Amino acid sequence: MTLILFHCAVPFVEHYTWEINNEETSPWITRIIRWVHQWRLPMLFFISGVGVRFSLRKRSIPRFMGERFVRLFVPLAFAIFFITPIQVYFEWLQKGRITSGYMEFYPSVYEIVPYPDGSFTWSHMWFVAYLFVFTILLLPIFSMAKIKWFDRVRKMIAPIFGNPIAHLVLATPFVLYIFWLYIDWPEQGSLINDWYVFTSSITFYVLGFFLGAIRNFWDTCLKYRRMFLLIALTVAIVLFARYYWNWELNKPKEQDMDLYVYGLLNGLHIWTIILAAIGYAMKYLNFSNKNLSYLNTAVYPFYITHQAVIVASGYYILEWDMGILPKLLLLVLVCLTTIWLLYHFIIRKTVLTRVLFGMRWNYGNKP
Repeated sequence: MTLILFHCAVPFVEHYTWEINNEETSPWITRIIRWVHQWRLPMLFFISGVGVRFSLRKRSIPRFMGERFVRLFVPLAFAIFFITPIQVYFEWLQKGRITSGYMEFYPSVYEIVPYPDGSFTWSHMWFVAYLFVFTILLLPIFSMAKIKWFDRVRKMIAPIFGNPIAHLVLATPFVLYIFWLYIDWPEQGSLINDWYVFTSSITFYVLGFFLGAIRNFWDTCLKYRRMFLLIALTVAIVLFARYYWNWELNKPKEQDMDLYVYGLLNGLHIWTIILAAIGYAMKYLNFSNKNLSYLNTAVYPFYITHQAVIVASGYYILEWDMGILPKLLLLVLVCLTTIWLLYHFIIRKTVLTRVLFGMRWNYGNKP
C-alpha cells in the first residue's frame, strides 16, 4: 500500500523527471516523498533478508536457490518483456517521443537497446534484480546457516542484542556509506556503477538474514520501540529543517562537513525507522487471519503490476483539468481497484500466472 501511494504521488514531485509528470507540482508532496524514499527500500531489503533465513529453515541450499530462481528471476524476465514496456510506452507518449499505437511500439523491446535510448528496462523491478544478484553473491554465507557452528556463534552474540545500544551501533555502516559513496555514486538502480545503493542494500539484506535468527534482537525492538521511534522522529525533524524542506538548495553536493552531518543523521534515521517499525509490527501485527494471509500473498503481484498501472492510468488522469489533490486521490483509487481486479480474477487463478508473478504455484495459501 505504501509503495502504491508513493508512486501515485511521484508525478507531482518538484525537480524530478519520472515516467509521467504532472504539469503542476507540490512542494509538500515533494518533501514527504523525499523522506519516505530514504527508508522504504532499505526496509524491504532488510525484510527480504529475514525471509531468506526463514526459507532456509525448511529447504536445502539447492532447493533454496531453485526457489529463488523461480520467484525472482522468472518474474523479473517476464516483467521486462511484458510489464515495463507499458511504462516506457506511456512515458514516450507524454514526452512526445512517439505517437504510434502500442502494437507498433512493442517490437522495439526485442531490439534489446537499454533504456533511455531504447525500451528495454527493468524499471521498478531493479529491486528484484538486485535481490537475485545479492542471493547469488551471498550464497556461501547463506550456506553457513546449515552448519552447527553458525548456531553456536549466533547464541554467543545473541546476549549483546539485549541492549538497545547494540541496535543503534548497527547504523554505523550506513553512516559510513553516505560519507564514502553518496557523492561519487548517486542512486541509479542500474546495478553497474551504483555503489552507494548496491553496498547499502546488500548490507541491509545480510543484516536481515543474520538478525532474523537472533530472538534478543526482536525482543529488544519490541521493548524499546518507543525509544527507537522517538530517535527516528527527532532526527527526521532535523533532516526536514536542514535538508528536505528545500532539498535542491540544501542537499550535500561535496565531500565536506555538510555531507558528514547529513550522513550521520540520515544513516541513524533510516536504521531507527526500521527498528521502530519492527517493534510496532510485533506489538500490533503479530497475528494472522484469512484477510491478512490474502494480503500477504498479494504483495508481490501488486509490486510487479503497480507501476505499469499507475503510469498507464496516470497518463490520462494527469491530462484532466483538476487540482493536484483530486488527481492524486483518483489515481490511487483507480490503481488500487485495477491492481486488485488483476490479482483477484486473473493472476492468482492459474499455475502459469502465479509463477510469472512470483507466487507459490500450489494453492495451499489460497484464501
